[in-house]
Amino acid sequence: MLKSIDPILTPDLLWLLASMGHGDDLVVVDANHPATHIARSTSSQRLIQLPGMTMETAVRAIMTLYPLDDFDPDPVRLMAPVDDPDRVPDVQGAVLAEIERAVGRAVIPGKLSRADFYRAAAAGFGVVQVGDSRGYGCFLIRKGVIS
Repeated sequence: MLKSIDPILTPDLLWLLASMGHGDDLVVVDANHPATHIARSTSSQRLIQLPGMTMETAVRAIMTLYPLDDFDPDPVRLMAPVDDPDRVPDVQGAVLAEIERAVGRAVIPGKLSRADFYRAAAAGFGVVQVGDSRGYGCFLIRKGVIS
């Protein structure tokens, strides 16, 4: 155990976050996502699994250490529902609320189609998969710099 670090942040997850550079995308996905396949294509080829965790609990812990990219107009991108791209599923609202709480401002996410999200995720740095089974819990969160 380390002092003042959320115990949800496992040693492997801490390594992943610390190894990322500014402009790298962290891929955070739900239990339904083909995370093992996608992770093989990422820069780190790492898949970190947080079974039994909700999306918002995992993102809340990650955001205690993770600087959001302030230079990118879409530092948070999510998978838009196939049936209604304008719909905001509960899981997305909950995660966005955690990100906004952490950065202290509103964040308007970019929306990607399912196919575009998979391509962007494969180009990310690494994948964190939580045990949350709510659909459309799929996010790309771009790392910024610590000033």
